[in-house]
Amino acid sequence: MTIQDGNLFQDLPEGLGEEAMETLVSRGGMRLVRIVSTGQATADGAWYDQTDWEWVVLLKGSAGLRFAGEAEARALAPGDFVHIPAHARHRVEWTAADEPTVWLALHYEGQKR
Repeated sequence: MTIQDGNLFQDLPEGLGEEAMETLVSRGGMRLVRIVSTGQATADGAWYDQTDWEWVVLLKGSAGLRFAGEAEARALAPGDFVHIPAHARHRVEWTAADEPTVWLALHYEGQKR
């Protein structure tokens, strides 16, 4: 057995062209990912449509998350979380450009229909 430890706010990448994603734990049908955004957003006209469920919490920074059918993005601040069902079309409208935005995302297999 290997013990892992670390700090979610250490070694934050800066000035990236793309979001930085680091898988922290992957077991069975579950993946825990740290995401660092530095002003990125989903490309115009693009939507995420994932086969897995996702529970995501914003730990630092700020972001706007919008779901298909919603007129406005939901503004997320530190401590805000969203539970996203599989195939719920969504997009990141914006992330803070003046500081890193740190997310923690848990991806897992939902119930089969």
